Amino acid sequence: MRKEVQFYRKKLDNGLTVIFEKRKGPVVSIATSIKFGAQHEKEKIKGISHFIEHLVFKGTKNRSVGEIPKAIEGKGGVLNAFTGEEITCYWNKLPIKYFELGADVSRDLVLNPLFDKESLERERKVILEEIKMYKDNPSTHVLENLKEMLYEKPFGLSIAGTHKTVASLTRERVVDLFKAIYATNNMVFSVVGNLEWNQVLAEGRKFPKIEKTINSVPIIPKNGELIEKRKGIDQAHEVLGFHMPKLGDKNRYAAEIFDSILGGGMSSRLFQEIREKRGLCYAIKSDLEQSRDYAYELIYVGTVKEKVKKIKNLILKEIKKLNQLKEKDFDEAKERLIGLRKISLEKSESTMVGLLQEEIAGNAKEFYEYEDKINFVKLKQVQEISKIKKYSFSALIPE
Repeated sequence: MRKEVQFYRKKLDNGLTVIFEKRKGPVVSIATSIKFGAQHEKEKIKGISHFIEHLVFKGTKNRSVGEIPKAIEGKGGVLNAFTGEEITCYWNKLPIKYFELGADVSRDLVLNPLFDKESLERERKVILEEIKMYKDNPSTHVLENLKEMLYEKPFGLSIAGTHKTVASLTRERVVDLFKAIYATNNMVFSVVGNLEWNQVLAEGRKFPKIEKTINSVPIIPKNGELIEKRKGIDQAHEVLGFHMPKLGDKNRYAAEIFDSILGGGMSSRLFQEIREKRGLCYAIKSDLEQSRDYAYELIYVGTVKEKVKKIKNLILKEIKKLNQLKEKDFDEAKERLIGLRKISLEKSESTMVGLLQEEIAGNAKEFYEYEDKINFVKLKQVQEISKIKKYSFSALIPE
């Protein structure tokens, strides 16, 4: 860990895990996260984590639906949440002098939601519209299709769930799951800001001691191909994907370098070869999704339907060519990734989320070892990743 970083971690007697980075600056980022996300859901309740995330903002024992955002935004802060595969996170960012307020709102959301029946039904309609929006958006739809090609259900399904699963979630089911999961021993309280460690611990100790067990749901990889046709669209959308090293694997950092060289930005191999050199598309990008329990690479392209197959073959060709990656390009990719990490660290909320990801993977301190770990990767490790044997493919093309 870098010497200049002041990082603290402690598991309190109430079961809560507290992580904290002390840094200079006028703002503080605060999050309370539950170690339960979409990957823990069985097929019948797919989308329930995301549903709960929406519902907690509809009122708590201490604050009405209007008072929750006003408490933070009224002080010039930002309030938000997200549902991932591994966690559901409720966070806020506000001027440092309002730290105790931000901690209290964060705590209130995860401990005291009302789940009012009328509010629940209204929010169900909102989420069902959200699911329709994802399906109507060609680029989002084709990405979600690819996930279904890469993994068996239920993991392969959307984090938001399906129309069928969300429509069938009763208030009783939602409340029962909340009570079974939202316990202190399943929570991480994370803070990044110019505070003292004892201030952060004091807020963490205000959580009551509640212990519950989270059951895992198997994540089963596979591969497949799906090509759909749709009326009313002019552009074709295609995504190629394949499984990659997870966060606990020895090649996890090699996977980041591989992704950066292949499709990270305008200098990447895919952008230069397929867009700049050949003019076959406007949008082309890659994305590496990595966690403790799964990892996969996505390459998305927006093009014309006549070029879908050609571009697919060019992508596979560029991947294969990385087996001949030169030391100079390899070193440049390392420097680029390290630089991008430093830029992202300017935002306290980015650091907060990064620490959370590493904590869930096993050790938050590894977040600070990034530069050393990237520099330690050998050229051969990246070359080996290029030897993919199987992949999945999804396309949505004009009818």
